[in-house]
Formats: sequence, structure tokens, C-alpha cells
Amino acid sequence: LSDSSGRIGGFGSEKIASNNTELDSFTRVFFTFKIDHSSTTCTLINTVADFCYKGEHPFKARKETAKEIESNLANTPHFNPLNPREFRKQAHEMVDFIADYYQNIESYPVLSQVQPGYLRASLPQKAPSLPESLETILEDVKNQIIPGMTHWLSPNFFAFFPSTVSTAGFLGEMLCTCFNSVGFNWIASPAATELEMVVIDWLADMLKLPKSFMFQGTGGGVIQNTTSEAILVTLIAARDKALDVDGSGNLNKLVVYASDQTHSTFAKACKMVGISPRNIRLIPTTIDAGFSLSPVQLKAAVEADMADGLVPLYLCVTLGTTSTTAVDPIELLAGVAKEHGMWVHVDAAYAGSACICPEFRHHLNGVERVDSLSLSPHKWLLSGLDCCCLWVKHPTALVKALSTNPEYLRNKQSESDSVVDFKDWQVGTGRRFKSLRLWLIFRTYGVVNLQGHIRSDVGMAKIFEEFVRSDPRFEIVVPREFGL
Repeated sequence: LSDSSGRIGGFGSEKIASNNTELDSFTRVFFTFKIDHSSTTCTLINTVADFCYKGEHPFKARKETAKEIESNLANTPHFNPLNPREFRKQAHEMVDFIADYYQNIESYPVLSQVQPGYLRASLPQKAPSLPESLETILEDVKNQIIPGMTHWLSPNFFAFFPSTVSTAGFLGEMLCTCFNSVGFNWIASPAATELEMVVIDWLADMLKLPKSFMFQGTGGGVIQNTTSEAILVTLIAARDKALDVDGSGNLNKLVVYASDQTHSTFAKACKMVGISPRNIRLIPTTIDAGFSLSPVQLKAAVEADMADGLVPLYLCVTLGTTSTTAVDPIELLAGVAKEHGMWVHVDAAYAGSACICPEFRHHLNGVERVDSLSLSPHKWLLSGLDCCCLWVKHPTALVKALSTNPEYLRNKQSESDSVVDFKDWQVGTGRRFKSLRLWLIFRTYGVVNLQGHIRSDVGMAKIFEEFVRSDPRFEIVVPREFGL
């Protein structure tokens, strides 16, 4: 049972029957009443109590509980954590604060000037017992939090890949939080599932990916949190598929491959799926090859491992490495890997976004030969953290490896295989309505403006490269290809 503030709690059971009539929603039935502090409380609880008395269900409600709860409510201070009028007022204050932050962001030191432990020393040791005003809290943000920030969105921040945001991204995030849906399967939030399928296909079309990676074709995609998770779930799928084929269940034979420029998240994911560190091949790259992975060296490494009785499992190809934005040759590397039945994943977290522009699309040549590809719109497509799109050519491999179907999640739509349940495409169960961010970005700006955004960044990087090249004190180690 619940009042308008959700304070009473609730009860439910797998099946509740009365007069041999089964009431059923998702298998589990929950009674929720929106009630106020009136005699309605007692009436509703008594009604449910009568219902439970008549049925065969072992749960027995006591009518006396109604009066006890009503008495407790009368003595409880009213608390409404989401009052629309108050929300409107505070949201305006927060938007003003955010707008002021971006208007003045250049005035802050990019790197924080504080020492470790500064914040604990300046904040109370316990949470407040009584409420504080938003004005007071925002004042503390200015005085306590901002001085300890490294300002990633500052135009003077040059450390890592960018983490881009936009007005549309902010608004999409507000809608995502507004609905607060937990879209683990289709029936839990049909719009959340189907909008994600739509925007994933939109982005695939912008990249001109083959239909084999799209829901319109034979594949599909999903929004993960980060590239780390995209690599992890595809490694799990590849591992389980290989062990099914091999039949031995011997993880110690499985070997994975990448360049020594591959992001460290690859090695971490390998550890998480049980790949021995001694079976992780990070193949050395050279400046002569622009630090990209050599197909010749890959072939030699694979053949050496097979001669030792090992099983090549997975190749991670990178489009835009962290250190030098190197581009591994997808087509040639996939050719080597497919000779030996390996799963090929393309990590295009940063530079993949550039491929919405035709002049960069050649970097995806050969993508039709790979099994999966991931791209992070939070790096260059203005979505804000965190947002990583993963496409797979054979979704069944992912679903088979990650699917769980407890009784409380079963429903006729899922069991008919007529819908997509994204809980089976990721590590966790719960998932946010993240597709709203991409949907608003794509619709608010259109492909033309997103392409212009990419080209502007690349153009500025080209100008900076020319400045550096003209100064004999500096060396350009590898030619600029994208926006870094």
C-alpha cells in the first residue's frame, strides 16, 4: 500500500486468487493505492484485507492494521520529495547555475589546486538531520566543490579525449531522469526499448554500417555505459561460443590479441572473463607504421600460439588509439583473424564518430568482416557521459551468453521472441532511458550540424598542427588524422 508520498510500503505475491479467478499482471501482482490522509485509507486497506481473507492465499491481512497505519500517518510530518511547483522553482535555479558555470568556465584553473583530503576536512562528518535550502547547497558547490574540480569542459583542457556535452544532451538527460524507467525488458518500458533500437539504427546508418549490424537487417545494437562494458560483453560472448565449440571448457587455452596501443580496459576485461594474463598478446607497434597493428605481426603471433596448442579467441582492433589516435587496418586484420575463427571487435570509441563524415568513412573499410563495433558518443557526439553504442552482427551470441530469466521477469512477449530485452545484452539488469539523449541530439541538430561539429574540431587541430610544425623546437611524432 502506498500514499501519495510512498510512505506506507507495499505487498505483493506471485498469485492472488478469489473465487477461482486469478488476477495476473506480470505474473507478480502488486496492489498500489494513491491515498491521502482521510478515511479512504481505512476503507482501501479493509477492502484488500477482505479480499485476502476470502482467497486461498496464505497471506492474511489484519483489518486492525488499517487504523494503526492511519494513526501513524497522522503523526508523521508531511514529506513530498517531488512537488511539481517546488521542482519548477528549483530547476530554474539549477539551470541558471549551470549556464553561469559554462559562461565563466574559462576563468577557473583547468587543474584543481587542492590537496588530497581537502573535502572531507571541510564538510560535516554526518548528513544533516533537517533539510537545507538549494541556495545553501549551491553556495557550497561554488565554495567547496568547484575548487576541487578538474574542468574537463574548459576550452583550456588538453589532457585526454574530450568529453562533449550539449544543450540537447542536457535536455535528454532531464527526460531520462523524469521518466526514471527501468527498461530491463520490453514490457517494462516498450518505448525505452524501441526508441533505443531506432536511434541505434539511425547512428548505424549515419556511419553507413552494413545492414548486418542493424535491427533493420539481421544484427542490432545496444547502448552500454562505456567501451569497457562493450568489450567485456563481447569477450563473454566470444568465450562462451568458443567453449561450446571446443567442448573442453578449458579457458587456459584461449588467447586474445590487440596492439600495445590498445586501451587498458581491454586487459581488464580479459581478466574479468578468466583469460590468463599470459594469454593476452599485446603486439608491439612502431612509429614507422604510425603505431597501428601490423597484420603480418598478428599472423605470426597467431600461428605461433596455434603451434603451441592454444586457441585464438578474440582480436580487438582500434580506430583511434588513446596515445596517438592510430588506426588499425580493419580489413587486413579481420582477414587474418577470420582464417582462425576469431571474434573481431572494433573499438572506435573516439574516432568512430568522425565516420559520420564521408571523408573519414574509409577508416571503416572491412567492417563487414568483423563481429562487433563500439563507439562512444560522449567523446565526440555531444551526448555527455556515459554513452557507448555497441553493434553486433549476431545478437544471439550475446543473448545466449548473458540471458537470465527468473520467474518475476517472464512475460508472453519475451517468451514469444517477438521483442528485444536489453537486459540480455549487458552485464546488469536495470538500465536507464539513455536513448532519449541521442534522440534529442540527432533531432535537435541534425546530421549536417553534427558533421560540421566534427569538421570544425578537425580543422582547428589541423591549424594547431601547422603551428607546431613551423616551430623547430617541437616534433610531430605521428601525423594528425582527426581532432587531436
